[in-house]
Amino acid sequence: MPAAPSSPNRHEWQRGWPVVLGAVIGSGAGPALFQNLSSLFVPGLGAEFGWSRGAIATASGLGFAGSLAVPLLGRLVDRIGVRPAIVGCMTLLGAAYLGMAVQTGALWQYHLLVLCLAMTVPGTSALAYGKLIAARFTLHRGLALGIATSGLPVATLLLPIALEAVIATWGWRGGFVALAIHTTLIAMPIALLAIRGADLTTRPDPASAAARTPVQGVTAAEARRDPRFWRLGLTGFFTNLGTVGFVTQLVPFGIDRGLTPVDAALLLTAFGASQIAARVVFGALIDRYRPQRIAAAVALVSAAGFVFLQVPGLALPALAAGVFLAGVMNGAENDLYPFFAARLFGLRAYGEIYGTLIVIALAGSGAGIVGFGALHDATGGDALALALAAAALAIAGLLYAGLRDRALPPPAAAAS
Repeated sequence: MPAAPSSPNRHEWQRGWPVVLGAVIGSGAGPALFQNLSSLFVPGLGAEFGWSRGAIATASGLGFAGSLAVPLLGRLVDRIGVRPAIVGCMTLLGAAYLGMAVQTGALWQYHLLVLCLAMTVPGTSALAYGKLIAARFTLHRGLALGIATSGLPVATLLLPIALEAVIATWGWRGGFVALAIHTTLIAMPIALLAIRGADLTTRPDPASAAARTPVQGVTAAEARRDPRFWRLGLTGFFTNLGTVGFVTQLVPFGIDRGLTPVDAALLLTAFGASQIAARVVFGALIDRYRPQRIAAAVALVSAAGFVFLQVPGLALPALAAGVFLAGVMNGAENDLYPFFAARLFGLRAYGEIYGTLIVIALAGSGAGIVGFGALHDATGGDALALALAAAALAIAGLLYAGLRDRALPPPAAAAS
């Protein structure tokens, strides 16, 4: 009796799971990890250099100016492939962490090093890994992207307590050295091994089979003329405005509410848990239901979380629950962004299109980081920042609700 043919779903996972694994490890060690864990370093930097929370936040936010180069780097990824981008970006990331470990107290040094972190986004995010996954998954692309982008929340869930212990023993400088080791000596080799043979470029060897494979989608210029591109970009802007600004102040936020530094670090764990739940659960949901409605609902859940965190006198369990709810859209957005980039505009110029969307989203990150720190210094508390974050998430939900699908143009040759 002949063997039953494998299902399309099984075939997708048989050939695609190594790429998903590589993405989990590689993206989990990207600059967004420092973004999520940076509040662990705030007390030490402030104590040694006399920097205020607002000054640290401003330096971090302005450092996101490096994101302006991401579209160009995304175009480069389309041309040269994913592997060189991963090697270059993760090497630069490790070097930036080592630079942070030896900084001497001049705020411009911190500013410059955060700028270097932002420049590593193309080789440590869904800009690189998302293209590989979108090319291998169709029926379960949402779930594959959800699992692939869960590396960051898994790292955010597992590392805060360990990193806090490193900082307590060797100081904040030792914490930066630990991040450098994790990036270059652990994550990068594993990611490269997992994606071997899976790289894609826009301009392969004309004699290869890949050169004759049609690539569906629009050019980057065509995408920028589409109003849906800007609507999608603004969803990322408002999501990051609220959630990224919040997570970079999370440990001081907990300490201000009477928690010990160790207990405050558990709030980062709660944030990481929300990222994992959001990416995997909502990744599966958008494969089955209209993704725009799922995205809008998740954004409103996060908005409700920020409203809840304004209740006075919350104990650690309640604070952790509020942080979990507030963080779910940040987790889902990191799945939804590459999902919609491929769904609405195809893979023809995925790197450049997604890279430009990242710029818009990172502008929201920078504004949120600066805003949360500055508002705390100006008002002596976080109530106004939390209210603005809730409003930003509600706006993101409305933008997703109005995002429309449209048929992609016929495939174009990859070499065109």
